[in-house]
Amino acid sequence: MITLYGTPRSRALRVSWLLEELGIDWQFHFINFAKGDNRSEAFLAMNPSGKVPVIQDDELVLTESAGICQYLAEKYGKGQFLPTPGTPEAGHYHQWMSFIICELEQPLWTMGKHKFALPEAQRHPSILPIAVWEFDKAAALAENMLPDTPYLLGDEVSVADIMLAHTLMWATVFEQSIPPKLAAFRDMMQRRPALASALEKTEAVAAKAAD
Repeated sequence: MITLYGTPRSRALRVSWLLEELGIDWQFHFINFAKGDNRSEAFLAMNPSGKVPVIQDDELVLTESAGICQYLAEKYGKGQFLPTPGTPEAGHYHQWMSFIICELEQPLWTMGKHKFALPEAQRHPSILPIAVWEFDKAAALAENMLPDTPYLLGDEVSVADIMLAHTLMWATVFEQSIPPKLAAFRDMMQRRPALASALEKTEAVAAKAAD
């Protein structure tokens, strides 16, 4: 049994979404940051940073959403969700994954850190306009990079599509401007049943834990 530790709409959503796409058994363990669950001895033993997501697959414990998704697709994907290694599609896949994490997500996380994540004394609101500028620049590049295919690598969905869609959803919550092709891609991915299933499952667990 795979256990996913996190909160429903954090980066853990990338993992829960993929788990539902893969159709494998898993359970969700809600980490309540308000109650300090992420600073508990048990959780810090799994991830000393106190961050989510974390998965436990038998004896294996993994952190970092992109790495977790890569591992799950390799182990449980049955040839889906990842391109064949060494192909041009694989090259484009790695390019997209790096771009999503380093260029699109980075300014969004800067916004998040200086709005709510960092201790108040470490927050500097003056950096927010710079982060918005960085995101707009990266989004414009991504808009031009999008291929004329349903998904980033062609006709089949991949981990990179989930990563990009979730990052764009995060940008939407942060009230950032999304170029039209990226917005259409986000909307298309949001209609996938696995996303709704992941949110329903994780939010039910979180609601029960909060009672």
